[in-house]
Formats: sequence, structure tokens, C-alpha cells
Amino acid sequence: MAEDNKKERVLHTRITPDLDQQIREKAGSMGISVSNLVRNILGNTVDLVEDIVSDSAQLARSTRTRPEQTSTGETPASGTQAEAGAGSGQGRIVGWQEAVLNLNAVCNDCNKILTKGSRAAIGIVDGNGPRPTICLNCLKEITHDNETEANDG
Repeated sequence: MAEDNKKERVLHTRITPDLDQQIREKAGSMGISVSNLVRNILGNTVDLVEDIVSDSAQLARSTRTRPEQTSTGETPASGTQAEAGAGSGQGRIVGWQEAVLNLNAVCNDCNKILTKGSRAAIGIVDGNGPRPTICLNCLKEITHDNETEANDG
């Protein structure tokens, strides 16, 4: 009876011929069976999704507890995180530092999921405000906007 509970299930799915080839080549280069590779991929993906959801929820809770305010004391209605903190005496973003993430995060500007081990930019904050994280695409937009302003001025 105990053996019946330990039996593995078989999962059938359709995949493209290209994906089939990629999986077979990857399994061959790693010296493992296709079944083991797919099993490992699925297991790691489920764990990754759980980590992203957990880290995102924790990040959302910490962001909600410290709302940013403008110099007039109002919470900004729109604009990027960099713009929102610019007029505030506490929690102003004075710069961005590119880093490799040790935790999953969400881009403060575009809401892209940033996975552990990926590159992102972390806000260097003047004061005790939250330290926002943005994806490299949003960092490029900020850098591009600053370059445009410098060239116009």
C-alpha cells in the first residue's frame, strides 16, 4: 500500500519540435535523461514562482508602510519613483546603483518581475525612505532622459 503512494505520475504535454530539440540537447550535454531534466525544470520553476510571490508580497507590505511624500507633504499621484522622491526631504533618491539581486523583486516603475540573480538598479536613498528597485530598461529610460536634458541645456 505504501508503494502505491510513492508512484510517480506521468504528465503528457505538447511541445514544439524546436523545444523538443532544445530539451534533448540540453539533457544530453548535462548527461541526464530528458525526463530528469524536465522534472528538475518543473520543480525549480514551481519553487521560483513561490519565491517571487513571497518576495513580492513582502516588498509590497514594506512599501505600503512607508508612503513617499512630496515637499508639500502630499503623496505623489503619478511619475516615476525617482521623480516622486526628488522633492522629499526624507527618502530622496540621489542615484541608482546597478546590482545583482539576491532576492526576487518587482520593478517599481513597470512592475516587471526581477528574479534572484538578475541585474537591476537599486535606489541610493537620502534618509530613511524605502530603497526602490528598477529594471535595467527603466534605468536606461532615466539615463536617457537625463542625457536629453543635459544636451538641451
